[in-house]
Amino acid sequence: MTIRVLIADDQMMVREGFSVLLGAMPDIEVVGEAVNGREAVQRVRELAPDVVLMDIRMPELNGIEATREIVASDGDSKVLVLTTFDLDEYVYQALRAGASGFLLKDASARQLADGVRVVASGEALLAPTVTRRLITEFSRLAETPRLSAAVQAQQYGELTERETEVLVLIAQGLSNAEIASRLVVAESTIKTHVSRVLVKLGLRDRTQAAVFAYEARLVTPG
Repeated sequence: MTIRVLIADDQMMVREGFSVLLGAMPDIEVVGEAVNGREAVQRVRELAPDVVLMDIRMPELNGIEATREIVASDGDSKVLVLTTFDLDEYVYQALRAGASGFLLKDASARQLADGVRVVASGEALLAPTVTRRLITEFSRLAETPRLSAAVQAQQYGELTERETEVLVLIAQGLSNAEIASRLVVAESTIKTHVSRVLVKLGLRDRTQAAVFAYEARLVTPG
């Protein structure tokens, strides 16, 4: 199955470079490009790509707002944020807006292609160390939890004890296989738990589950 990709970046060299790298992959097809966030939103509506490579700093509409609009459209397109620095404060905002992960612009061709595949499959592109570093660094930006105490109690109160445990491990950056090993259960069981957590909390993917867990203070940064 071919993964259809849209590249949104205001720098022509970046768009062309990524297009060449991804176009060389047999399972990936670049179906379009956008030079700003507004055009990215429009192109997603027209092309319905599987993955959008989204630059954060773009004219007219930045990558954060574009991501928010794309996610709110209820389509299946997933957003992979592109950034120059791994400790970019805007990355955390993009994750809150609905991005499925982030990738550095100096990533190798293999890392770029693997990142697209991971996000297209529904997984989060956040390594454990990156997850902890990002959330630790930028959870300080929020003076109060985004979720009210009442909403927190109502939402994660619906989770079983095991589902809550799985949610916390997701937030710590563990993969399904690693969670299964930690809890000494089959990986298929963990996949079921993850699916139920996402449904019960009304979340899009594992990245949003991780953000939820930190903002609900189920996991403490550090």
